[in-house]
Amino acid sequence: MDDKRNIIMAVLLTGIILFGWPVLMETFFPDMVNKNEAVEQSSEAGANPASTANGSAPAVSTTTGSAAIGADAAAGIIRKLPVVLAESPRVKIETPRLMGSINLQGARIDDLTLTDHTTALDKDSPPVRLFSPSGTENAYFSRFGWAGDNIAVPDDTTLWRADKPRLTPQTPITLSWSNTTGQTYAITLSVDENYLITAEQTVTNRGENAIALNPFGIISRVRDLDNVPPGEADSWTIHIGPMGVFDGIANFDTDYEDVDEAGANGIAANASDGWVGFTDKYWLGALIPVSKAKVEAKFRAGKGDVYQAQIARENAQVIGPDKMLKTTTRLFAGAKETALLDTYKDQYNITLLDRAVDWGWFYWFEKPLFYLLDWLFKFSGNFGVAIILMTFVVRGIMFPIAQKQFASMAQMRAVQPKMKKIQEKFKDDKQKQQQEIMKLYKDEKVNPLAGCLPIFLQIPIFFALYKVLMLSIEMRHQPFALWIKDLSAPDPMTPVNLFGLIPFDPPSFLAVGILPILMGITMHYQFKLNPQQMDPMQQQIFGLMPWILVFIMAPFAAGLQLYWTVSNILTIAQQKWLYSRHPQLKEQMAKDAEEKAKKAEEEKAAKSN
Repeated sequence: MDDKRNIIMAVLLTGIILFGWPVLMETFFPDMVNKNEAVEQSSEAGANPASTANGSAPAVSTTTGSAAIGADAAAGIIRKLPVVLAESPRVKIETPRLMGSINLQGARIDDLTLTDHTTALDKDSPPVRLFSPSGTENAYFSRFGWAGDNIAVPDDTTLWRADKPRLTPQTPITLSWSNTTGQTYAITLSVDENYLITAEQTVTNRGENAIALNPFGIISRVRDLDNVPPGEADSWTIHIGPMGVFDGIANFDTDYEDVDEAGANGIAANASDGWVGFTDKYWLGALIPVSKAKVEAKFRAGKGDVYQAQIARENAQVIGPDKMLKTTTRLFAGAKETALLDTYKDQYNITLLDRAVDWGWFYWFEKPLFYLLDWLFKFSGNFGVAIILMTFVVRGIMFPIAQKQFASMAQMRAVQPKMKKIQEKFKDDKQKQQQEIMKLYKDEKVNPLAGCLPIFLQIPIFFALYKVLMLSIEMRHQPFALWIKDLSAPDPMTPVNLFGLIPFDPPSFLAVGILPILMGITMHYQFKLNPQQMDPMQQQIFGLMPWILVFIMAPFAAGLQLYWTVSNILTIAQQKWLYSRHPQLKEQMAKDAEEKAKKAEEEKAAKSN
């Protein structure tokens, strides 16, 4: 009994450590938890070179195609976005879903906002900013250029000439620049109605001699790994960071830390198709070469939390006099909307672009599940209602499996009295005891594993649902009812501050909303309906589990909490119905409860004596 009590205490202490540690850190070591203030101060003092480091032109070798982020750029100061945008001539970008501008100094696509997605729920909330120019906070941009030896090529300081004042789906623009030795460089940019920009790079050689050039494209961003916003950190379930598809294989294994450790050479892969870029939970910036020529894709780290993804031809291209070289690359810069990614993948033959969403192991099942949820959302007009309807569908599909599991449990409970007699009769001969129990299973036609198999079948389904609800940008900022205004965020209504009446923001581990509490209550009642475990220790652990899960699930999306709560309610209803079909199980449970109560009274009487 002491051992069991120790195990229970160990479980409770583990929970206290897991959930109490963040509170202790926030209370006693706030400087270690939140470094934002220190980072801002160092940036204002000129200590953070990120803004200029990521603005440097890559030096691409004409023989190897490798690239490097310039390290000799002077340290810069983080400045306000409007100030930086006003410093250079720009061409506007205007599409139904993208707004921003192109910096003519360096030909950078460095100013992009997603007009369909806002940063918060407020009506006056600004749109999500994906790209920001060098010199601003969280700089993030793309650029196309050429590298060559003994020839003047455009760089970060080059001032390009545009043939039109704005880029729209109907009006592509061409940026051009010429050097003094007879070479003319041009970048023709076109954009569709969504998030795909196409860059056609051409260089015309009007000089007397042949030249060797290597076209490239880069995406550069600042990423402060010590101050990652909530929900945007890389985890074992959702990959966030450098990502690429090389020769038909999606790479989710490269993290920002891996790029740091790779040093000056970076992480490279040669491929004839695919794409490379940076993925966030909901957003993606990716370079997609159009031709099937062999390219080298690479991730590199620079100074000041700067990371770069690039593609370049594996070998330099020789251009003779009066000849022209043309290279086409696509840039995806936008939201990871599943249907749109699938459309681009099929329309432009972009290999595995849909894997930008980290579906994981059960991709084959999660995609159909997502499309079912999306169809239910369009049908009902409310994402919360769609989740409830999907729960009914999933529980309906799982009903035959659950029924078999319950029937197996009923058979096992029916033979429990006979098993107890065997265990008592052969308590000193374990081998004989096992032989007799196996004989009992055979005579009674009971399969002890039959109740476990349905559970294993349900694990991938529950994990798939978790991934779908966690990754779907379609659920972002979608309301349900009453106080649930955003199903992708945790339930904001918590009794800890009397539902907002007290001006107090509880720590994350205490901010338990109504939905996770309802989830815990329904799970507790569901466990009460289950046949009691024979082992008292297991009974106590099962009794604690719902309340531990309340705290574990509190920080998760309200949509996931809603699904679990509704699933618990449907499971309870299903159990009630199955009890009516298997009365022997209910009778056995009543006998077990009666025996347990009788034993407790006997122990109480023995202690009093």
